[in-house]
Amino acid sequence: MYEAVHAHPDGRSTAARFATTAERDGYDGVVVRAGDAAPEYDRLREACGVDVVDAAEIVAADPQHASGAVGNARTKHTVVIVSGGTNALNRFAVEQARVDVLVRPFEGPIGEGTDGDGRNGRRGDADGDFNHVLAKAARDNDVRIEVNLGPVLRDRGGHRVRHLTKLRKLQRLIDHYDAPYVVSANPTSHLQLRAPRDLAAVGEEIGLGDEWIREGLDEWGRLVARNRERRSESFIAPGVERGRYEKDD
Repeated sequence: MYEAVHAHPDGRSTAARFATTAERDGYDGVVVRAGDAAPEYDRLREACGVDVVDAAEIVAADPQHASGAVGNARTKHTVVIVSGGTNALNRFAVEQARVDVLVRPFEGPIGEGTDGDGRNGRRGDADGDFNHVLAKAARDNDVRIEVNLGPVLRDRGGHRVRHLTKLRKLQRLIDHYDAPYVVSANPTSHLQLRAPRDLAAVGEEIGLGDEWIREGLDEWGRLVARNRERRSESFIAPGVERGRYEKDD
């Protein structure tokens, strides 16, 4: 199982601190939503005993700005993520096969100084929704939808209640349309990491189910393995790999 984390400078803890804590908590790896430190990640994999995956999280004002950033990130990073939060960005993300994950479709991006749930870092008044049209597009384009447990763990009051309602609706859509999904608590500090068993227990408590949460944590690892295979020299197309007699032109 993997967790997707916001490491320094986007978060308050370094990738190394996240990796060390994730190993202790029983994760197989962490997907680091931060810049261009891939060489460091190679060293961390050997030192920490868990997989450390480079990911680009695209935060843009509109689909036009997001499109160029996605194209640039796709050639450089193992995982490409788009932060939603508006109907236009949500739709853009699920209609792009180049995008791996749409995150925070309700809350928008996490900004500096937030506690990790995106509430204080949202792009104005986030108007994002997720409906059956987006669920079908996500399925057809193999774009995973993030189930964000951050507000469940770290928020309170009305915002937490509204988020729980949206998560239950999101689960119904995902299950009904067989859309791919991942689960994350969106930690911005290693202190916000929660072990897989703890997140599974939270899922059971709020009505999503423990196995459903575990599947979402596992999906990060499956996504990483698929993308690494596609970036390898032996890969030609889905289902087609270069054999020993295959040569470059």
